[in-house]
Amino acid sequence: MTAGRRSAGLLLHRAGGTEVLLGHMGGPFWARRDDGGWSIPKGECEPDEPPLQAAYREFVEELGLPVPVGELVDLGELRQSSGKIVAVWALAADLDLAGFEPGTFELEWPRGSGRLQAFPEIDRAAWLDVATARRKLVAGQVAFLDRLAAAVG
Repeated sequence: MTAGRRSAGLLLHRAGGTEVLLGHMGGPFWARRDDGGWSIPKGECEPDEPPLQAAYREFVEELGLPVPVGELVDLGELRQSSGKIVAVWALAADLDLAGFEPGTFELEWPRGSGRLQAFPEIDRAAWLDVATARRKLVAGQVAFLDRLAAAVG
């Protein structure tokens, strides 16, 4: 598997695992989509980068906030519909989102225009109860909620 085909992230949870921290994906493809448009803060692993290191780096890049200190629980890996492998670790923490400042990415938009525009990687972040998170998460990540429940239940 090439580095671009692997991602890693951190799933923060609080209140005994009843709330999780998710981010709504930024950019024009997700702008009008709420249900199914949210993600665990994650991103692609660099070549030869350990997945856990990538998870920490991507958390900071996507949210602009430090990773809280705490014990990690390995939730394993899932293959997304795109074929990408995503590894996730859970972390119990009550992170204040007041300093949320997402990183950005560039994309030619509109397509074929030759114009590059910057978009936030995550345009908003929120603590969501697990039932709401099931609806909001992209389908390929919902199983991580089940794994979280098994780990903290």
